Amino acid sequence: METIVNINDAINGFAWGWFGLIMLLGTGLVCTVITKFFQITHIKHWWSKTIGMVLRKESHVKNEAGSVSQFQALCTALAATIGTGNIAGVAAAICVGGPGAIFWMWIAAILGMMTNYSENILGIYFRRRNSEGEWSGGAMYYLSDGLGSYKNCKSIGKILATIFAIMAVIASFGIGNMGQINKITLNIESAFFSNLNTATLGGVSVVNWVIGLVLMIIGAAIILGGLKRVAAVAERIVPFMAVVYVIGALIIMFMNISNLGAMFAAIFKFAFGPKAVAGGAAGTAVQIALNTVKSGCKRGVFSNEAGLGSSVMVHSNSNVKEPVKQGLWGIFEVFADTMIVCTMTAIVVLSSGAIDLTTGVALEGTDDATLVAKAFGAHFGRPGEMFVALAVLLFAFTTVMGWSHYGSKAVEYLFGVKGAKVYRVIFVLMIISGAVMTSSLAWDISDTFNGLMMLPNLIGVLSLTPLVVKLTNNYIDRKIKGKDIEPVLSYDADIQKEMAEAVRNGAE
Repeated sequence: METIVNINDAINGFAWGWFGLIMLLGTGLVCTVITKFFQITHIKHWWSKTIGMVLRKESHVKNEAGSVSQFQALCTALAATIGTGNIAGVAAAICVGGPGAIFWMWIAAILGMMTNYSENILGIYFRRRNSEGEWSGGAMYYLSDGLGSYKNCKSIGKILATIFAIMAVIASFGIGNMGQINKITLNIESAFFSNLNTATLGGVSVVNWVIGLVLMIIGAAIILGGLKRVAAVAERIVPFMAVVYVIGALIIMFMNISNLGAMFAAIFKFAFGPKAVAGGAAGTAVQIALNTVKSGCKRGVFSNEAGLGSSVMVHSNSNVKEPVKQGLWGIFEVFADTMIVCTMTAIVVLSSGAIDLTTGVALEGTDDATLVAKAFGAHFGRPGEMFVALAVLLFAFTTVMGWSHYGSKAVEYLFGVKGAKVYRVIFVLMIISGAVMTSSLAWDISDTFNGLMMLPNLIGVLSLTPLVVKLTNNYIDRKIKGKDIEPVLSYDADIQKEMAEAVRNGAE
């Protein structure tokens, strides 16, 4: 076991160490520069074409077999990204790196907007229909058909696509399933059953078994119904859970409005590390600063998944015709996840009193896993802690729903549509394992595989940046500058012809 832990730590240190983070932030910076800071210079445009369309209900229309609406695609992607990372992850980032970690979380999100944008437009451009008429897309396809189209790169593209798919499947069982279910179980048990002396079965509380069984039954009813059922549920739950959680955080913010200036001042003041280290722990100022940067960036990626290539697999199922149009939803996805939800969690944490705003250091004895719950409890009493437990339940369970689709699409690439159906059954059965597992090793290993998804995906995105520029400029020329030119919509001639005709008839 110790050997496994050491091997995993070494690989994790590579995937999520400075090499991986530089690759991630570097890709975001490249995608930002080549699109001329699209997320900033065209903020009015992408805002009106995303949340603006939701208010007009244009994005809810489902008019094509084998697809979901643009809003459903967004909600399913947000279902997978808005999870425990938005609550416990933000608290952990602040406890480890100080308030300044939030600054780097924002930086990672701003750059990540264009990474997610690039992934999505590549996903739409290289997607194809499977044997059941459903759209299939993702990093697997733009690696094999995009990178693989370059001279002498066919084998490299196929190998990286296969590696990505395998890592996605493994990660889906860990971070996308058992890890989330385990967090749900621990929070429910702590909030509702902490005072009960319950019997055990196999060394595990009966309460855990019951919670796992109930979640497995609910998961089966949703996940085995395929993407359309997952998307339909996500469309109803995700906006509700995000809005209610943000409202709760806003109430806490207004209850501490006098300290709001000090909170934001601490975020910028300690962007390069707290001035003091609790207990006089060893470490130079440079090391402290690097830990702050690393903690913020890493937790930001855990939260919004920009760069992992995961959410592309559901965005590719959208009924959208324009690749860039779905890319705009990718920008909004990162904005909603990190700039809104994570920022509100940060305000809750900084208002909890557990973080010294003058030194940027967490007080001794602070537990990042329960910090947000205790902050809500301090303001609302016991109901506040129960509210966070329910928020974790919704956040984490919708993450399980979203990742079930990611894993099924990765399996479909490897083994076909029938293999994906078998995968969904296994995925559902594994839910109960998350409720009863006690070791964090499964979480740590799946975290490593999640990082190993990221590397081939980023290679694919970087190699295809000329295509990202081509698609972006074509869209801007037609939709913003009003030029009458042929749209560039798909790598496949037949799909290009079909989509171009639909665009000419007014579809987007």
